[in-house]
Amino acid sequence: MHFLYPAFLFALISLVIPVLIHLFNFRRYQKVYFSNVQFLKEIREQQSSRRNLKERLILAARLLALAFLILAFARPYIPGPHAANAGIQQAISVFVDNSYSMQTLNREGSLLDEAKRRAKEIASAYNINDHFQLLTQDFEGKQQRLLSRDEFNDAVDAVKISPQSRSLQQIITRQQNLLNMQPGTNKSIYVISDFQKNLTAHQPVKTDSAMHINLVQLKASVLANVAVDSVWLLNAIHRPGESEQMVVRLQNYAGEKSTKIPLKLLINGSQKALGGFTVNARSSQNDTLTFSGLQAGWQRGEITLQDNPVIFDNQFYFTFNVKQQMLVLLIDGGTPNLFLKSLFGADPFFDVKHAPDGNIDYTSLNNYPLIVISDVKSITTGLAQQLKNYVDKGGTLSVFPPVDADLASYQSFLSAINAAYPVKLITGDTKVSSLNLQNPVFKNIFEGFPQHPDLPVVKKYYQLSTTGTRSENLMQLTGGENFWASYKSGKGKVYISAVPLNDDFSNLPRHALFVPAMFRIALLSGHDQPLFYTLGCDETMEIPAVQTSDKQLLKLVKGSQSIIPDVKQQEGSTLLYVSDQLHETGIYNLKKQDSTVAVMAFNDNRSESDLSYFTAAELAKIVPKAGNILEGGKGSLKDAVSDTNFGMQLWKLCIILALIFLAAEILLIKYLKLDQSTVLQSV
Repeated sequence: MHFLYPAFLFALISLVIPVLIHLFNFRRYQKVYFSNVQFLKEIREQQSSRRNLKERLILAARLLALAFLILAFARPYIPGPHAANAGIQQAISVFVDNSYSMQTLNREGSLLDEAKRRAKEIASAYNINDHFQLLTQDFEGKQQRLLSRDEFNDAVDAVKISPQSRSLQQIITRQQNLLNMQPGTNKSIYVISDFQKNLTAHQPVKTDSAMHINLVQLKASVLANVAVDSVWLLNAIHRPGESEQMVVRLQNYAGEKSTKIPLKLLINGSQKALGGFTVNARSSQNDTLTFSGLQAGWQRGEITLQDNPVIFDNQFYFTFNVKQQMLVLLIDGGTPNLFLKSLFGADPFFDVKHAPDGNIDYTSLNNYPLIVISDVKSITTGLAQQLKNYVDKGGTLSVFPPVDADLASYQSFLSAINAAYPVKLITGDTKVSSLNLQNPVFKNIFEGFPQHPDLPVVKKYYQLSTTGTRSENLMQLTGGENFWASYKSGKGKVYISAVPLNDDFSNLPRHALFVPAMFRIALLSGHDQPLFYTLGCDETMEIPAVQTSDKQLLKLVKGSQSIIPDVKQQEGSTLLYVSDQLHETGIYNLKKQDSTVAVMAFNDNRSESDLSYFTAAELAKIVPKAGNILEGGKGSLKDAVSDTNFGMQLWKLCIILALIFLAAEILLIKYLKLDQSTVLQSV
């Protein structure tokens, strides 16, 4: 047995006091002489040995009552497995899970309220001079310091729901890093959470063996939940007034089938689609919504579900831009290609810019969704590098070689972007033998395809390389060679033609397929910003280049909220870093002074929507060095924490025993009559 405050044992000297009182409280018998004993009816005879026994019993009860009272102040305990250094200062890190899943209700209210209560119970089990860290999902800078118990309790009261969702390894590593900076202290870690299965990838967590880790699992009710997992638009380019198709992926996180889930689509506050959907248990389902009537400008979209009682993931936000015109850059050798000029000039939606290969504004390349190169004899090293950067960032490049191409420069340029390049000129009449109707360029554009179609005729062409590249054919020659093919490169795409836009090579520029094919390439191009970002995951956002200064800062604005992101300029684009500044979902305007540069949507991390939890046995495998896995809802944690860190506490038992012996003393004094006997004597 050990004592938490052994200095109180000096008070045992006070046990001498009742002993001295006992020794000096002598009762001497005296003889009393009566002149007349006629009135003496009865004499009580007393034996000294019996009286001494009563006094010794009373003395023993007093001594034991006082001794156990002193022991109670000394806090005796039987050491537990982690109590070897009990008595020195403690440093305790407590993590309170405040992710969205902690809004779930149980019999005692929300899980977050219970987590706060448990955190205070843990703190109350330690001494007033011990220090505490409060850590939440936010990982804020102010949480990287130790607090007194009162400060800790105040900080716990201020914890609110956060959109962040950290892994268990990140949480424990953060706690260990702070405690490692506290030498000469006993270190303990507590993690209070519902322990969703998304908290870790079922891999064992790396922990410091010098720290005692306790997991406090809160029990939540099992609830059904359906959420919008993601959305995407089938239209690559959005034109005013045209019909749009949006695919919505619904995810059922429950073990039961969900039927007739109401879903509503709003664009700029106006309802565009409405429906009810059924999703099987533990599965996802894609549904397509069709809407139209959009005006030019930024579109603010919201999808709303009615899925009670879990409501934190019932909204999903997205934005996209409907452009009044689409920019197209035509690069040529100095003379504009008449076929391309006529092609894009026929539709006012296309805003065409011409540039000779020797006079290109490289800084503006990323503003063009589509760049078409034709009749450029040689690709310079500078132009090749700029076009490679353009394609890597998501741009679409279409290349038509010239009549007198410098094959070496084209090989160097196209091989660097993982595309085929012209090897040699082949002469001889041939024709296109087939179209790839599954390629996005031709898919779904023909109502009915004839059995013997009229396809382009070829007089001569450049043979395209085949090694080291993976292509998607648009058109194929009779011999099986590529005539027009597409290649993925970085985030963008490259289209290579085996012929120039020249009548001496083929009738492709005059063929009926040329116009729809080029329009489809244009409409499938573009590198618009994502429809949405995820809070806690997407901390970096890339937008087209925006020039800023100390007086012209970019701001993310939503209502009364205004956030200034960190800005980094790179070639052709601007990077925004929001870190952990954003805490609320919704649609934000990115503004430069009074002008709106972009509109961005932010949603919660949908990993919180999966309300399935680890069992205690699974947690024991994930954190094998955890000392205890405590379950919420089973009384106060104070006693469990005390037993774990200080061993079996005996001070309550000492108080009880002190009261028992004090009561025994009272009973001995009042009721013990074993020292008396009665003798009758006649007068």
